[in-house]
Amino acid sequence: MSGAGRNRQRGGAPKQSGPKQAGGNDRSGRRERAAGPGRGTGSAGGAPKKYNDRGGPQGERKSGRERPESFRTATERGPVSKRSGSAGIAQPSPNNRGGNVKAASVSGGHHSLLSMGKIKGEWMEFRLPDNLAGAPMSIISRHLPLPPKFISKLMQSKGCVYHGSSLRLHLFPKEGRDFPSDWMELNILYEDEFTLIVNKPAGIEVHPSEKGQRKTLAHGVAAYYEMSGQDIRIRHVHRIDKDTTGPVLYAKNEFAHYQYDKAMREKSIERIYVALAEGYVEGNKGRIDKPIGQDRHHSTRRRVSDTGDPAVTHFEVIERLSNHTLVRLRLETGRTHQIRVHLSSINHPIAGDGLYGGKRAVISRQALHGERLIWNHPWTGEKQQANAPLPDDIAQALNKLRRK
Repeated sequence: MSGAGRNRQRGGAPKQSGPKQAGGNDRSGRRERAAGPGRGTGSAGGAPKKYNDRGGPQGERKSGRERPESFRTATERGPVSKRSGSAGIAQPSPNNRGGNVKAASVSGGHHSLLSMGKIKGEWMEFRLPDNLAGAPMSIISRHLPLPPKFISKLMQSKGCVYHGSSLRLHLFPKEGRDFPSDWMELNILYEDEFTLIVNKPAGIEVHPSEKGQRKTLAHGVAAYYEMSGQDIRIRHVHRIDKDTTGPVLYAKNEFAHYQYDKAMREKSIERIYVALAEGYVEGNKGRIDKPIGQDRHHSTRRRVSDTGDPAVTHFEVIERLSNHTLVRLRLETGRTHQIRVHLSSINHPIAGDGLYGGKRAVISRQALHGERLIWNHPWTGEKQQANAPLPDDIAQALNKLRRK
């Protein structure tokens, strides 16, 4: 079925730790799940390999090829129910959230955190426990994961209503869409009332890079919101390059956006990538710690520069192939073109990445894919993750190299 948001991949599920909240819920808890490459890795023994600013590896070279079983695609997922009249959006599970508020301990804090209440339209409703019933908002707010400025804003706009044991928060107001809709196929990896995660295909930008530009992922998400009856602004939390594939995280309301922006600053949102690098990457693990700045001679390029911003990339070898190495990478920082610049700086450019010295013998664009996104739920803090399946062109390049 064509249309934004209707192409949902079968496969493995976004995971979250801890038990589910009990109780009914009108809108929350929608989750769409997609398969991703398995978590197997190449040989992982030995100390991490470090690279200095000249790109020289430290340690001894290990010879021979390794070919572990590294990419397994899960193919099961549970049934997806859909909300009546809203194609492409899963219905909430009847036992997802809501009911009376329960207190859960906050890690490292001095106050208990109120569990999520029932979501009714634009509001979240709570029945406060006895020890908070009738308490002033200054006391109740200590048990909410909302920043003080946000609570103050809610109170000024009459978005915080409380009396006795009843509390209502206006967390899901209707908003004007800030991008025009361009209909396109979207693979939704995950969705609930706070979060949308879209698997970005190659050849499309996350948002416009020049005035008047259309057909970006932002325009596709706007179309998806329109089609599914959600009056929500487009709030992307991070970006990936035009020809890179993988998950892009969107916050669906102001509270979630605040939480995710904070998480990005604190580096608690984890992004795992896989890349097909040219040549034989020495060592099984490594850390590339090189500052990145803009190339003075090329407006779109970045380069390693002593005066650049700090940048750290961790990698591990998954599989060694014919004059190529498949690696998994984790970003400690998020500089523009960071993985591409770092791999090129150690003389292992990404296959197909012509901007940074890669050849296009086995693939026509940079073989870089966001494999996994890991984040904490904005309210509960529970760890969740979404896996994106390996795109066909990278899978075909791997198979071609395996046959050599």
